[in-house]
Amino acid sequence: MSLLDSITFNEAGLVPAIAQDAATGRVLMMAWMNVEAFEQTLKTGFAHYYSRSRSKQWMKGESSGHVQKVVGMYLDCDGDTLLLKIEQTGPACHTNRESCFYKQEQHGQWVTIEEPMT
Repeated sequence: MSLLDSITFNEAGLVPAIAQDAATGRVLMMAWMNVEAFEQTLKTGFAHYYSRSRSKQWMKGESSGHVQKVVGMYLDCDGDTLLLKIEQTGPACHTNRESCFYKQEQHGQWVTIEEPMT
C-alpha cells in the first residue's frame, strides 16, 4: 500500500495536519492537506497545505518567508491525521506568534500567553 493510499481523507478530500517543532516538541499549528498538498510536501520537503477559505493549495511561508522544513512525517493509528515534525523559519502563526496556540484557559477565560514576535 502506498503512503497516499494509507491516508483516510474526509468527505471534503482533506486530512488534518499538525505541525510540531522538531526541536522543542511544541505544537505550532494545525492546517488541512489535500492530495496535492501532501504530494508537494513529499516532493519539496517543505510543508504545503490546503486553504479552505481560498480553495487552493499553498506552501507555508510562500509570501512571508516563514517556511516549514519537514524533517519527519507521521500518520496516526486511524490513518486520518498527519503529524509533521518541522524546522520552522520565523513565526508559524499568521498573527506573528511562534505558535497558533497562544491562548490558554485560565479560570474560565482565554488568556493570551504569548505576544507577537517583533
